[in-house]
Amino acid sequence: MDIRTDVLRKLKSRRTSHSLEQAFYTDPDVYKVDMDLIWYRDWLFIGHDCEVARTGNYFTVQVGDYPIVVTRDRQGTIRAFHNSCRHRGSRVCTQNKGSAAKLVCPYHQWTYELDGRLLFARQMQADFDPSQHGLKPVHCESVGGYIFICLADEPADFAPFRQMMEPYFLPHKLSEAKVAFESTIVEKGNWKLVWENNRECYHCAANHPELCRTYPEAPSATGVQGAKDDPEISGHWSRCEAAGLPSEFRMSPSGQFRAARMPLINGAESYTMSGRPAVNKLLAPDVTEREIGTLLLFHYPSTWNHVLTDHAITFRVLPLGPELTQVTTKWLVNKDAVEGVDYTLEELTHVWTETNDQDRRIVEENAFGIRSPAYEPGPYSEDHEGGVMQFVEWYTNFMEDRLQGERSPLFRVA
Repeated sequence: MDIRTDVLRKLKSRRTSHSLEQAFYTDPDVYKVDMDLIWYRDWLFIGHDCEVARTGNYFTVQVGDYPIVVTRDRQGTIRAFHNSCRHRGSRVCTQNKGSAAKLVCPYHQWTYELDGRLLFARQMQADFDPSQHGLKPVHCESVGGYIFICLADEPADFAPFRQMMEPYFLPHKLSEAKVAFESTIVEKGNWKLVWENNRECYHCAANHPELCRTYPEAPSATGVQGAKDDPEISGHWSRCEAAGLPSEFRMSPSGQFRAARMPLINGAESYTMSGRPAVNKLLAPDVTEREIGTLLLFHYPSTWNHVLTDHAITFRVLPLGPELTQVTTKWLVNKDAVEGVDYTLEELTHVWTETNDQDRRIVEENAFGIRSPAYEPGPYSEDHEGGVMQFVEWYTNFMEDRLQGERSPLFRVA
């Protein structure tokens, strides 16, 4: 039996409301199917507009086997390219980020314009046609200050996601913010374990003392059901919407992405030990309402996010192997905020730096136990793990559709 047939068989025989079979968290062949059918075919959050704020700014990233470079061209358009020279394949941009008037391959100095066109290739034969050897483009979209890429030849329609996300995020002006701090950790566990851990707060009280000072553990805040029936949450939505901030829970029919604004606890305004703002300057001058909580965005498979009045925290998930996952966290603040004057990195980053490290240990212990020959899929708590169940259902349905050759309704918005 070939691997795709075997994966489909396992998915179809999965017990509802239970975790996945061991192979989905450990097997290199299943991991390759994940990469081929999800990571190499779907829209992935990759970075922020403000990271390429000026012409020639660029950053690089590795998605599975694909090195990618993202830059801003002379017309102000954000573009993404395969970071592989059209001469002999060397990486053109070798640094994590930088700025350049042209993209020059360090191997033989083939030189590309910021829009990908090949401008110069030294001492090539007379019939060489530069127009046929530009950098290969990667589909790229910018929305609400977020940059998404898609490696597929024909990407899914991005418009419905844009339609849902923009009203929530545009008031916060993240395209005009700046990255105050960036952290990357590697978790020794499958990317799905990273997401499953993120999608519940069943574990929070025992593991996240810093986060629990401000973030609610209630399943109605962390999951996908019950929020509208929670009077505190529905009241919060009403207050925020009256202030012009879209807040109510919305989720795509496929379950791949959703957004909502959730209240923090004890009158907290930010993810700090005191609950007070970490940054003196508001993230967006027009958003002056106090106690707006956190704007949540989830987009499988690559990002979850929190946007507050004073700063935003964005998370990017990228698989490095069957049992290795990279999580990059960025803290965004007002572009005019000055470190040491308007904020300190310690206060800004402490809660999520600690929480990320705690989650890393949780995921690694989870992965360690799953490797046991005695492991078998266990039941989720319907009260506390509805978000995990929703993620696993999304993954299962998504993979079944693609393994059966059907086109999923990926980007329709209710």
